[in-house]
Amino acid sequence: MSKKIKIGVLGGYRGSSMIKYCKQAENAEVVAICDNSPEVLEAQKRDAEGMDIAFYNNFEDFIKHDMDAVVLANYATEHAPFAIKAMKLGKHVFSEVTPVQTMKEAVELVETVEQTGMIYAYGENYCYMPAPYEMKRLYAKNKIGEFEYGECEYIHNGEPIWPSITYGIRDHWRNNMYSTFYCTHSLGPIIHATGLRPVSVIGIETTKNARRLGVGSKGAEFGIEMVTLENGGIVKSIHGGLYENSVWYTMYGSKGRMESARENTGKGDTKTIFVKCDKNAGEYAKLPVEEYMPVREHDDKARAFGHGSSDYYCMWHFVEKIKGNPEADIIDVYEALDMFLPGMFAFRSILKGSVSMNIPNLRNKNERDAWRNDTACTDPKVAGDMLLPTCKGGTPDIEDEVYENVKRLWSEECASDNPNNYRAMIFKKGEGK
Repeated sequence: MSKKIKIGVLGGYRGSSMIKYCKQAENAEVVAICDNSPEVLEAQKRDAEGMDIAFYNNFEDFIKHDMDAVVLANYATEHAPFAIKAMKLGKHVFSEVTPVQTMKEAVELVETVEQTGMIYAYGENYCYMPAPYEMKRLYAKNKIGEFEYGECEYIHNGEPIWPSITYGIRDHWRNNMYSTFYCTHSLGPIIHATGLRPVSVIGIETTKNARRLGVGSKGAEFGIEMVTLENGGIVKSIHGGLYENSVWYTMYGSKGRMESARENTGKGDTKTIFVKCDKNAGEYAKLPVEEYMPVREHDDKARAFGHGSSDYYCMWHFVEKIKGNPEADIIDVYEALDMFLPGMFAFRSILKGSVSMNIPNLRNKNERDAWRNDTACTDPKVAGDMLLPTCKGGTPDIEDEVYENVKRLWSEECASDNPNNYRAMIFKKGEGK
């Protein structure tokens, strides 16, 4: 058997899925787990009884452990600084969503990857769901021709579970998140399928946010990015907290269309793809509409993993990339920013009245200096004098009682014996953060 890649995981809550992969995989093993929560560490220790895994409560000691690669499953706004430290110490990096919080971090991250030569893989797992990944395969075979238009949705009404994911902390990253920040679950699969770079964006956000305010979130309820790609194609990306959840993708090409099934249709959601091509599609024009569930090599192993088996596949590709497998399909640092920067600049567009904004291409070294010191974001700890409001109407002033109530609900949930409470379910599945 070939050598297993030794992996350390920062963040034992969301990271439980990656830990699960390493425990079961033939190409990897988990050797260290780090978390600042004693509760999470104890849970991971119980689950790892009899296994040779080291546990740490701080990154400085953890990163010195003998390992080949690090999984970053900490807070979504804090991945870049840890990725940069890890790569400079000779560790490959698998980064959870999102890649950066500021343009300053984006420049530093790109240059660290280039200077160290370490592998950086962005864990946008929605790209590896069955239907979106099949779209990538079919697009590469020219099934629908050249991309012209696409739509993508990641709608997640988080209000019912807000106590479980923000704990009543006023400045939790989710409470400071602007409407177009968490955009790569929606836009990412279109970018990965087409391989096209976004060049400009117009941002739009709703003025409705009553449900958000009620749980302490300061951003608008949902946002939209209208993205122009380098070939002139256009993508409409929507995500946020509308009442009914939806994960859906559609792509129109010069000779056809393909899309995933919608939720609540009984068609398997992102497990099912529909394809419609005209006579110019040649051998593919066998049926007016093709409807099927794609089958992949590792489906038997992947089926038990979260997010439609995608948690398995994105880790498998990362480890195989380290091992030198030419078939490994990772999302590198440039593509990660192609997925994220449209959301960042969509919000800047929103604050300027929804004007069109150019999206920097940090592959070009001559574009980097303009952004090297740009710390603009909604995080007071990072932004300095470039702090942005959380929505176009400004940052709302939410009373302390709201956060106290969320904290009370979180405490009641922790004390509950109900095995179906959200934290217990998510920790078990490895889908939380």
